[in-house]
Amino acid sequence: MKKGLIALCLVLAVALAWSQSNTLNKQKTTIAKDTLKKTKPAATDVIVEDSIPVKPLQLKPFKKSVIASYYADKFNGRRTTSGKKFSNSGYTAAHKKLPFGTKVKVTNEANGRSVIVEITDRGPFVRSKEIDLTKRAFMDLADNKRSGMLRVKIEIIEN
Repeated sequence: MKKGLIALCLVLAVALAWSQSNTLNKQKTTIAKDTLKKTKPAATDVIVEDSIPVKPLQLKPFKKSVIASYYADKFNGRRTTSGKKFSNSGYTAAHKKLPFGTKVKVTNEANGRSVIVEITDRGPFVRSKEIDLTKRAFMDLADNKRSGMLRVKIEIIEN
């Protein structure tokens, strides 16, 4: 009776070990398949490098050492002369003579900072000032955030 019981335990131990090894092998193959799927690039994933040629800006000097100011907050939401809705958080400007849609680069002569703005309005209607910028564009240029005017250089961007 002892020999039969020992033989039965031995058979159960072998069966248990065999079933666990099969389970481990299945888990290893599943993990291997998952990692292969993650690391292997699909046929539709094509890596394309940037092929668009970037041309440097073609700038035409317009005016040097002129005064720029910025719009008051009371103009937010109003229509500009070109018909667009004005927002002080954008990059637009007002000029007396430049055509609407003209993009200009405005550079602070004191620190060299510059912004690119689009002409969407007429003004400023003060003889000493050449261009009115949005508050955001002006603050990007200014060192002293409390000043109301800057001496700038204006260049027209040609396409």
